[in-house]
Amino acid sequence: MKRFLILLFSVLLLTSCSADKEKKEKVEFPLSMKVESFEGINQDGKQVDLSKLKGKVWVADFVFTNCDTVCSPMTANMAELQRKMADAGVDARLVSFSIDPEQDQPAILKQYASGVKADFANWDLITGYQQEFIESFANKSFMAPAAKLEGSNQYVHSTSFYLVNIEGIVVQKYEGAADVPYEQIIKDIKSLQ
Repeated sequence: MKRFLILLFSVLLLTSCSADKEKKEKVEFPLSMKVESFEGINQDGKQVDLSKLKGKVWVADFVFTNCDTVCSPMTANMAELQRKMADAGVDARLVSFSIDPEQDQPAILKQYASGVKADFANWDLITGYQQEFIESFANKSFMAPAAKLEGSNQYVHSTSFYLVNIEGIVVQKYEGAADVPYEQIIKDIKSLQ
């Protein structure tokens, strides 16, 4: 009987510790920026808007296909994140907003992302809005720069990946051009699901 009581007490203690540990692992994110409504078309010419992403966790970035610097590494890193998410069994959307919608037509975006072996099943590369809109949208919704450089075909933009929760709130950002914290992003996605 004494052994039974000790065993019972041990099980209760371990259960209590596990419950405490689960409570401690609840992630508190540093950001809280509401993504404003948008409408665009993806690489397949299909309409994508905020309502289609509500209820899903997603990771966003801002790129353009004529970029001379960071966009190619960012897009390759997003493709690597996609592969790592698949390996980990993590279900989330990836969204790349073009900040050069005039140049970046759907077929161009598709060809660009195909170069890094993108899987379009859960990745939308979005265009089809006005330049003024995407600049304002990036600034307001993500507190990210997005502007054309005077006298150039290049743009200033963020190199971050942004984590958006199921309510459409940006909760975290990560380096997207180099030293991407893939495991942390996957862990954070899981915590939101």
